[in-house]
Amino acid sequence: MHIRMGTRGSALALVQCSEVKRLLEKAYPQHTFTICVISTKGDRIQHVALDQMKDKGIFVKEIEQQLLDHTIDLAVHSMKDMPSALDERLCFTKTLIREDARDVLVLRKAASLQALPLHARIATGSKRRKFQLLRQREDLEIVGIRGNIETRLKKMEDQQLDGIVLAAAGLKRLQLEQYITQILPEDIMVPAVAQGAIAIEVCKQRSDLIELVNALCTKRVDEEVCAERAFLQELNGGCHTPLGARCRLQEDKAELFAVYGSEDGTKLFDLHMSGSRAQAQAMAVEAARRLRNKVEENL
Repeated sequence: MHIRMGTRGSALALVQCSEVKRLLEKAYPQHTFTICVISTKGDRIQHVALDQMKDKGIFVKEIEQQLLDHTIDLAVHSMKDMPSALDERLCFTKTLIREDARDVLVLRKAASLQALPLHARIATGSKRRKFQLLRQREDLEIVGIRGNIETRLKKMEDQQLDGIVLAAAGLKRLQLEQYITQILPEDIMVPAVAQGAIAIEVCKQRSDLIELVNALCTKRVDEEVCAERAFLQELNGGCHTPLGARCRLQEDKAELFAVYGSEDGTKLFDLHMSGSRAQAQAMAVEAARRLRNKVEENL
């Protein structure tokens, strides 16, 4: 069988797709795999902030259309780019791979968040990151930024910004770890839902592909991602709302860090919960409900 794999064309997207391709080729040498690069609206429109773009799934719609048109067989995405609800004809396989889920600071001169000078300029395109940073340092000037990792690193230098916030996973996958100044722990910066996880999306009718991929999945990683996605789905979240969740599973225990706030960031609440591994998804849904109630009660 020849399997066509669709992905965005950024360096990170291609590395992620190649990682999945390598795993599949190793497990199934009887099949062949080809990477197909697809341009998305999110890639083409770089001058508009993500929270001002009304569409959900701006990095995935064109790829999903090619799945539905059967011009590709499976799609490889960053799971954190995926909207809370999929087209009813599509589904995810179980999760194969996840890198470090945390956010990091890349600073031009300072050694840490606390060592930054007053009114330092830090760039991010994420409300989740912006409002959590301002809780730590309300004096910071948060600057909007778009583009792939390499573009953002260049903008930091060109615009003489004091730093930027990026995902550890992207830097590590691109072998750019040397740029990391400080890793932000989950109790300071709750990551995006499923950050660092690679999503594989297929048509529901392709049970053959689902079976191939699911046989290689990492159970713990898949359960963590499912719990975080349950949090997102309960809140029907998108780019407009600051929210994040990180589920950690160990043996039979589950730990959840979650954050949710109003669109303008004036109300932002976080929650740290623990429970049994079997109840991880239910705990994530309960966390979403509690945080939503807190925000609504304080508006």
